[in-house]
Amino acid sequence: MAVLGRHPRDVAVKRHIGYLPEETYLYRFLTGRETLDYYARLFRLPRQVRRERIDMLLEMVGLEAVQHRRVGEYSKGMQRRIGLAQSLINDPHLLVLDEPTSGMDPVGARQIKDLIASLATRGKTVLLCSHLLGEVEDLCDRVAIMYGGRLRAAGTCDELLERTDETLLHLPTLDDAGVAKVRAALDVRHAEGLRVERPRRSLESLFLEIVERARSEGAATSGAKSGGRLAGFLDGDGAGTQGRPGEGAGGVDARAPSAVVPGTHEADHEDAFDANLIDQLTRRPS
Repeated sequence: MAVLGRHPRDVAVKRHIGYLPEETYLYRFLTGRETLDYYARLFRLPRQVRRERIDMLLEMVGLEAVQHRRVGEYSKGMQRRIGLAQSLINDPHLLVLDEPTSGMDPVGARQIKDLIASLATRGKTVLLCSHLLGEVEDLCDRVAIMYGGRLRAAGTCDELLERTDETLLHLPTLDDAGVAKVRAALDVRHAEGLRVERPRRSLESLFLEIVERARSEGAATSGAKSGGRLAGFLDGDGAGTQGRPGEGAGGVDARAPSAVVPGTHEADHEDAFDANLIDQLTRRPS
């Protein structure tokens, strides 16, 4: 098995992977902005790049207004949003998402699904793990079903879901009289197994329609806002600061192991890693 053409245990390949686990893992005493800055520093992103990406990601996930609030005060849905932003801070080539819409309201879930679809169209490979099968059907090009530790089925949604024992016939809108005539015609021809039904919208689509109508009327809400456009650096052109696996800076082969030498990165005090930061992450503020 290979990940991005490399052995899965190759440390260098991990800088090109973004990961959002199902359970909350964030440091609750950091603000949303501090959280993104912390993870950006782990990838040794330059100060200006950090600032630009954080601004874009906060807008993208709709958390600009609460970026200075501590993560511990966020709702679960807001924590999922900041977690997704964190998983994208390094402009990954492979994004692994475990139940990304868990704990989200229908509006937030729809926005996150739209965002994931946008990332896929921009060249990102997204591996989605979910028990929400409707979500999987909406988003995924290919599906794999695991049960009992074994792969039970794999293929495109069309391949796996096509039914050959039924045919669906779509007709223009009919009034009640028209529906009655169709049913009568079917009864005359003894067309067993055929039925005439009015289509139903999903509960999700109804909820979203109501929310959009309320927003158009100026209704206000607290917490996260609607997400903005996709962050510009997530365009999938491979022009990010990290490069592709095996492409080190200055011609150095990133595949070759090397010792970590302190003091070799930027001397700017804003970029210097604060040794006390780890202690502050879990200490309750006075």
